[in-house]
Amino acid sequence: MARAFDAIFFDLDGTLADTAPDLAAAANRLVVEHGMAPVPYEKLRPVASHGARGLIGAAFGKRPEDPEFPALRDTFLNYYEADIAVHTRLFDGMDEVLARLETDGIVWGIVTNKIARFTVPLVAAIGLTPRAAAVVSGDTTAHAKPHPAPLLHAAAVSGVAPQRCMYVGDDLRDIQAGKAAGMATVSAAYGYCGDAEPPESWGADFLIRHPSELLRLLG
Repeated sequence: MARAFDAIFFDLDGTLADTAPDLAAAANRLVVEHGMAPVPYEKLRPVASHGARGLIGAAFGKRPEDPEFPALRDTFLNYYEADIAVHTRLFDGMDEVLARLETDGIVWGIVTNKIARFTVPLVAAIGLTPRAAAVVSGDTTAHAKPHPAPLLHAAAVSGVAPQRCMYVGDDLRDIQAGKAAGMATVSAAYGYCGDAEPPESWGADFLIRHPSELLRLLG
């Protein structure tokens, strides 16, 4: 039987790797320095895919347009960069998925809105740099997701036509980007997913609640 896809690309935070513990730790270090009580992890986890904007918003109630935001963001990012992979791990079952892709000769890569300053050391720290066919950061192309440019770049670098690719993500913008790029899309409902529209409503081609469910989609 001919396989359905020649490449699978993954969002990073909340899809491929559970990065929320280290992001939350950086946010709470900042919170404590401002004389406040640490924010419960359960409040920070859902916004982890939105980086500094989401975490500063949840921890301090500040938005990017607030005058205090830039200083909070810069300090948060410095703290995160210093301890970027202390607790970060691949989601349970994801390493088996990647091994299966590699065994079957299916290309895989990473497309994230995280900028290269953080993507490159993080991907290296969790041992994926030599395995990924493409690692596309939020500043690799002129546009970030939900624009399709990063996904199209990943497909081009990997030498695979977009229509033969699948994109897996835990945020609505991931599904929007994948659809705009002409790829099959998968909502990762086990990820962070935010607190707005549920993943069932994103219009993805598939929805999974555990990484291992990807294996049945490979064809």
